[in-house]
Amino acid sequence: MPWNGRHFLNLDDLAREDMIGLMKRASHFLNAGDRYEPDEPLAGKIIANLFMENSTRTRCSFTIATKRLGGDYIDLLGETSSSSKGESLVDTALNLEAMGVAGIVVRCSEENGPDEIAKQVGVPVINAGSGTTSHPTQALLDAVTLSRYFGTDDLSGQHIAIVGDIAHSRVARSNVIGLKKLGAKVTLVGPPELLPEDLNCETSSDFDSMLAKITGIMMLRVQFERDAQVCEDYREKFGLTEARAANFQGAIMHPGPMNRGLEIDDSVANIESSPHNLILSQVTSGVATRMAILEHLIG
Repeated sequence: MPWNGRHFLNLDDLAREDMIGLMKRASHFLNAGDRYEPDEPLAGKIIANLFMENSTRTRCSFTIATKRLGGDYIDLLGETSSSSKGESLVDTALNLEAMGVAGIVVRCSEENGPDEIAKQVGVPVINAGSGTTSHPTQALLDAVTLSRYFGTDDLSGQHIAIVGDIAHSRVARSNVIGLKKLGAKVTLVGPPELLPEDLNCETSSDFDSMLAKITGIMMLRVQFERDAQVCEDYREKFGLTEARAANFQGAIMHPGPMNRGLEIDDSVANIESSPHNLILSQVTSGVATRMAILEHLIG
């Protein structure tokens, strides 16, 4: 694989070929199922999960990925770290490095937090979500999930709609970069007040008119914790309702957690047997994708 970056901070840092290389390696891990890697490239190495924000899927998948590669991990969570006493994010990371960790996975509310850490430490840093602008591992695992669904190495010729609270979504911003780099067309769908103008994408506030044009839907959670506000008829206009899903035969995705009954109906989220419902496939891809990143940077 040609990519020789020291850190994994933003998909802007990777060429298209680099993304495809990591995606193929992730696909190898997916094909291997639940088996651990026999070579154990992380044997004897400890990965620090520095999560200053709550997380289920991302933190657990990094933990499982580390274990499957033969490594060990420590979790340092915001409420249990010295950040609650005023210690800076960079100082926390420097102390972890001094303890001998082989890499740091960081999630934080600071937009440039992972970048600032990467400037100061000598071990690889992986961005597990920062501020409202960047979640590159999520975007890469989404690309893995879609490429396996379509049976292709890249996403050329595909048209993906990202629907919902675009304004507060780091998932959306990283996916715009990743999907377009892989050749997909991207349309952002949502109420005008939740559609930022700086993403250089086609936008629409008419979800129904898009269903016949797109090959995949990526639903987003309305982020009420970031003061997002939606109208009373949000579900009727922008939710993936049972009626809309019945008229759509492409990929259905959601990075989670879901506001069921708002951006996606229970009946749609629960049809796990449908080949078009990729929501749990995204979770499975998350472990394999993070294995590929950890192996490449640290193993």
